Amino acid sequence: MVVHFRLTSPHRLTPGVVAVLRDRPWITNVTLQEGAVIQPPGDLLECDVAREKAGELLRELDRLGLCAEGGIVVTTPTGTPFERARQLEAAAPGHPDDAVIWEAVEAQAEAGAVPTVSYLVFLLIAVALASIAVITDSAVLVVGAMVVGPEFSAVAAASAGVALRRPRLFVQGLRLLVYSFAFAIAVIAALAFVAHLAGLVTTADVTAPRPSTGFIWHPDAWSVIVALLAGTAGALALALSKTATMVGVFISVTTVPAAGNLALGLAVWDRGEITGSAAQLGINIGCMVLAGAVVLVLMRRFWVRVTALSERFFGRQSDLGGAR
Repeated sequence: MVVHFRLTSPHRLTPGVVAVLRDRPWITNVTLQEGAVIQPPGDLLECDVAREKAGELLRELDRLGLCAEGGIVVTTPTGTPFERARQLEAAAPGHPDDAVIWEAVEAQAEAGAVPTVSYLVFLLIAVALASIAVITDSAVLVVGAMVVGPEFSAVAAASAGVALRRPRLFVQGLRLLVYSFAFAIAVIAALAFVAHLAGLVTTADVTAPRPSTGFIWHPDAWSVIVALLAGTAGALALALSKTATMVGVFISVTTVPAAGNLALGLAVWDRGEITGSAAQLGINIGCMVLAGAVVLVLMRRFWVRVTALSERFFGRQSDLGGAR
């Protein structure tokens, strides 16, 4: 797998950029169009790079000043059906699916820490579905609420803030989690209170035994274990650009159901439901952020060596090339 670099460079930086791109076994299709950039004036360079080496190239370009004075756009092609692309993969250590581009991780984490209207709307819907799941004791609706929940991005941002030594990013991610859940819980609690006054929701609906959904407000050792596993999965997905829907669902299993139960507990003012749900939500968020941060720290320190070592067991990409 290769990634495509599109670079816009001031004229004075172009010779240095060309020198970085030339004669690297993991870079190909280097092109230069002098004077092609109109605003701001400059040159246009493009190349294809083995994904495993994309981070190294980004750091070299940053040292040249291209990040500050020029432009860098990195994209992943839909397909690269040419022999040279396979040669690039063979020249770079590790497997491209295991490659981590930390600059991309940071950018994605920063984007995930920004509050948006769509984020709040999705979280509201997720907490509402979780509340209905509690009332009806429906495991199916719990899964539906988990699918809709968008909080994966904020958890990942808080974890990345710790691992990347970005305190502000950590605070932004954690603040988004706290404020957004507080908002969603307050809104759903108010709606549930109105429904309670209207007789649509009773105290027994919330406090009665619920075989299918009772787990969401009883924090125990398994709650911690599940939250730690969820945070680990989320961190791996963020680092390896595998933020698929199912990873988000796994994250939501520890947060959204507890938030929905907390909203109902507030509506009928049952202290047991309130304290249990609040404890479950707080423990889960804390454990997820902690696990995610630890995983990302370990990956920054050891991942390159681990993936390079893996070739001793799985073979190099060049050994597998004939099977394609």
